[in-house]
Order: sequence, then structure tokens, then C-alpha cells
Amino acid sequence: MESLYLLIPLSVLIIIGVSIVFLRMVSKGQFDDLDSPAQSILLDDDRTDRTADSTGSTEAGEQRSSART
Repeated sequence: MESLYLLIPLSVLIIIGVSIVFLRMVSKGQFDDLDSPAQSILLDDDRTDRTADSTGSTEAGEQRSSART
């Protein structure tokens, strides 16, 4: 029973602290745009073989250039 005298106020303080941190993050715009960062990684161009694409000399480069058109 004596432990409840410590645990109840401690849990109330933790809830108040978490609420303050959450409200501060909301007011600073932390949760405004959740979709764009996830989609931007899909739109990133990761090709490393740029010389083959520009000259079209390799077979894979020709396939890539014909797939784009």
C-alpha cells in the first residue's frame, strides 16, 4: 500500500511530462507532413551508370533508354 503513495504521483508526473512534450512537438509542426518523406525515397534517382545511359553504347543502356520513351 505504501508503494502506491509513490507510484501514483510519479505516474501522474510522467503523464504530464509526456503531454507537455507532445503538445510542444505538435505546436512546432513535427506532425504536419508525414507522407512526403516516405514518398521522396521512392522518387530518388539511384542510377550509378550514367556514362552508359548517355552514350547508349551498352546493351543495358539501350534497353533503359527505350524503356523511357
